[in-house]
Amino acid sequence: MNRDTDDDRKTDQGKNIPIDLRSCIWTSSSASMAPHIKARCLVYPGSDTQRFPVPDDKVNWDTDWPQYSPVTYTAPTVEKKPVWADPEIGTFCPDFNSLDASVDRRSHEGPYRIQNGKPLNPHGRTGVEGRGLLGRWGPNHAADPIVTRWKKDLTGQRFSHASSQLPVLQFVSIKRLDCGEWAIPGGMVDPGERISQTLQREFSEEALNSLQASPSEKEKIQKRITELFSSDGLQVYKGYVDDPRNTDNAWMETVAVNFHDES
Repeated sequence: MNRDTDDDRKTDQGKNIPIDLRSCIWTSSSASMAPHIKARCLVYPGSDTQRFPVPDDKVNWDTDWPQYSPVTYTAPTVEKKPVWADPEIGTFCPDFNSLDASVDRRSHEGPYRIQNGKPLNPHGRTGVEGRGLLGRWGPNHAADPIVTRWKKDLTGQRFSHASSQLPVLQFVSIKRLDCGEWAIPGGMVDPGERISQTLQREFSEEALNSLQASPSEKEKIQKRITELFSSDGLQVYKGYVDDPRNTDNAWMETVAVNFHDES
């Protein structure tokens, strides 16, 4: 299961930013300081379903709110029971907060609550119950490879930003065809797959599919990608993703790893 469909993506591009790498390491606790925002967007993506409005002060599950009445929505594509999606609660017995056979139902945020047999989003209310566009009840795990290099001039020396005088870091990104926004070329972790495998698989698919290159050129690129991803990389984030597809019972999580090319 890919995090984005092929139709949603366009090409890999180099983006330039002046940056101090030490400032880029995030933790899930850093991202949890404020209530999620995208996960409360008024209209659920890919549908006409409107969320039950959730104000900032009512996001937390511990806040008493008897009037809360989320709408129920599971996308038709998920209801068709593709291989990457769980069945409905009541028709199977998932082992939440555990490695359930080949499906990892553990959260990077720690143990999550179960209510009426369904997992509760650890970041609070979203205005929608069910799974929406997501296949798994509970966490839906993704991996995001952040491939970087320092921008260099024609002599091979590092290029410095005119204002900050910091070296300019380039990274590989993709342009989504559905919304025109730039994104990191990540994807969903397949059942039984290691994060390291997902990172290389997703990046290889994105990079090679977007290039107009001969088979021999693609073979060289694949070899270079394999060499780059043979290192452990630097984990810069692990945790919850504020994603518009999230619901009260299904949500996105990711591990983002930086692979820096010094060549």
